[in-house]
Amino acid sequence: MSTSLHVAVENEVWAALGTVLDPELDEPITDLDFVESCTVSADGVATVGLRLPTFFCAPNFSFLMVADAYDAVSAVDGVTSADVTLADHHASAEINGGVAAQAGFVGSFAGSDQGEAVAELDELRTQFFRKAALAGQDRVARPLVDAGVGPDELAVMNLGAVPPSADLARMRERRAALGLPHDDDAPLLLHGDGSRVSTAQVPLHLRRARLQRVGIETNGEFCKSLLQTRYAATAP
Repeated sequence: MSTSLHVAVENEVWAALGTVLDPELDEPITDLDFVESCTVSADGVATVGLRLPTFFCAPNFSFLMVADAYDAVSAVDGVTSADVTLADHHASAEINGGVAAQAGFVGSFAGSDQGEAVAELDELRTQFFRKAALAGQDRVARPLVDAGVGPDELAVMNLGAVPPSADLARMRERRAALGLPHDDDAPLLLHGDGSRVSTAQVPLHLRRARLQRVGIETNGEFCKSLLQTRYAATAP
């Protein structure tokens, strides 16, 4: 592999890792500093080391991140194989071995004493996408509310009428993952079943969205603080 191609593949691997989310925090693992190391050899072997804020982070969340990182990196053109591992975690052996073997969550913990794997994680991922989609409604609607847009207007507003922003794009992505309306004709405010929020429901709906957003963001800041404390001697 030429030097320029090697650099390009390394950049693509990092970009791929940026698509991997902490499911609970709804943030990329690259932004959270969960990627401790990332290299690509001359023959295309990508080696990625992940770390988490505590030794006892939930195995299901941890497995999702490692498995998603493996899938994202493996899909990069120029990567011949991927070695993605999690360090300093009480279930590292099960997670790393299971992801490498493509055994799934249940298969990864079969015969172990972790006691965590009772089902695969699709429903867990869906639950967190629902929370993220609700929190996104606060992120997108809050500037409109601050600008004086009232419940009557918010209840009939569609996404196409909302100024473009990173928050809007993020919310569309979460809705798309859930199969919820996310095109320009989709309601700005909607319930979990995809139905439009009525004028009378707007104040309570936005309070719920606000609480969900604050909960996610507070948890995120707490995890970042724990990570900084745990790896204080490690250069960012």
